[in-house]
Amino acid sequence: MTAMPTATPMATGGHPQRWLILGVICLAQLTVLLDNTVLSVAIPSLTTELGASTSDIQWMINAYSLVQSGLLLTAGNAADRYGRKKLLAVGLALFGLGSLAAGLAGSAGQLIAARAGMGVGGALLMTTTLAVVMQIFDDSERVKAIALWATVSSLGFAAGPLIGGVILDHYWWGMIFLINIPVAVIGLVAVLKLVPESKNPQGDRPDLLGALLSTVGMTAAVYAIITGPEHGWTSTEVLVPAAIGVVVLAAFALWELRTPYPMLDMHFFRNQKFVGAVAGAILVMFGMGGSMFLLTQHLQFVLGYEPLEAGLRMAPLALTVVVLNLSGIGPRIVMKLGTPLTVTVGMTLVAAGLASIALLGGGADGTYWGMLLGLVLMGTGLAVSNPAMANAIMSAIPPEKAGVGAGVNGTLAEFGNGLGVAVLGAVLNARFAALVTVTATSLPAALAAAGDDAERARISDAFASGLQTSQLVGAVAVLAGGLLAAFLLKRAERAEQSAAVEPVVAA
Repeated sequence: MTAMPTATPMATGGHPQRWLILGVICLAQLTVLLDNTVLSVAIPSLTTELGASTSDIQWMINAYSLVQSGLLLTAGNAADRYGRKKLLAVGLALFGLGSLAAGLAGSAGQLIAARAGMGVGGALLMTTTLAVVMQIFDDSERVKAIALWATVSSLGFAAGPLIGGVILDHYWWGMIFLINIPVAVIGLVAVLKLVPESKNPQGDRPDLLGALLSTVGMTAAVYAIITGPEHGWTSTEVLVPAAIGVVVLAAFALWELRTPYPMLDMHFFRNQKFVGAVAGAILVMFGMGGSMFLLTQHLQFVLGYEPLEAGLRMAPLALTVVVLNLSGIGPRIVMKLGTPLTVTVGMTLVAAGLASIALLGGGADGTYWGMLLGLVLMGTGLAVSNPAMANAIMSAIPPEKAGVGAGVNGTLAEFGNGLGVAVLGAVLNARFAALVTVTATSLPAALAAAGDDAERARISDAFASGLQTSQLVGAVAVLAGGLLAAFLLKRAERAEQSAAVEPVVAA
């Protein structure tokens, strides 16, 4: 296996307090990730106590992810220029203040604004935490550290609905936000005391136009993806922001190629290791995002579980990731097999998990127990492949651009997740519409409008069949992405080996 390039100025040993620092930034990261999912269980309370409409609820959820995803690249670039420790502290402070405002909100509009503010803090945290990991760990421990960092994502996904459900059983809805404040305060104190400052020593001039174009373009593209299922993919409300996103992002790419101080050096895309890891990251999140979005509906609306029960039944996926990475098995596989083979094995397992859910748990006769094997397989695949791909992306980017690298990694996750929800949701809807004719715009509405038990059974069976088809499409996409990513990563390794051998031969 070729040694992975370093992304830190430390040659050996890393920072003396690196594991304590990792624990601090993982705690901050977990808080941000919980807020991506925790709000889902509070929807009934918000509807009753704030008089929130369906549109208000959607914006409470979307304002956070929309602002966060739109600012990721800009936040990473700012961290590289002004200091990752400084921006990490600012992110924690903004996130804490936003949580306070959200917990004390007296109207739907105030809560939406507070969630947008939390998204700004979340973007800073998502980029600076990974950049700090790259700075404080050396080659010998970096894969393990990234694996633990990535584990927090799975834990946040699984724990959000569970923690939200427990809080709402004992307190009012505002506590799901106010509980963030002590975590943010502890994290802020620890960051200021423990985390070393690091930034781009060259001090490039800020790329203000690039920051504006990337923020507008990503926000428009993510908005189109988020609202597609609600308005329809051919509606004006979706096509206009999608077109704006494509045009503005194309303008961003052209500007980055011409400016002497680019926010994102487009020449990174000539690096086969970078491109391979990017392709794998998008497609694994494509399969995961679409699968999880559809599975939660299947568990609740077809199999009849309550939201908290559905969350518990999704937990084996995240628990598998946590166990494998905390035990060190996932990182050891990366070090033993090398990045290309690890990505192949991991994404094949994810694809097998999706296929298992489709064939054993997602059809008309599927049960939860039929899904369990698929969830465990997917968790195993994620534990193996995600750290390898994140390390490949970050190690392909110069250390002084670690914040931008983390922004790219986060943006890919958001984009792949949204694309998976959009495409696999469209596959399911097409199959559903081919099997039954309904005028309702959602499965719950269609079930509620059904005239009798037989019609409700037909609707449920059609949804289950659509889920089966969409999961198989996702499995094919993930497998193809894994093979493509592994091919490009292997070619990059061979090129690095040749470059290392040539000077020796010449001497």
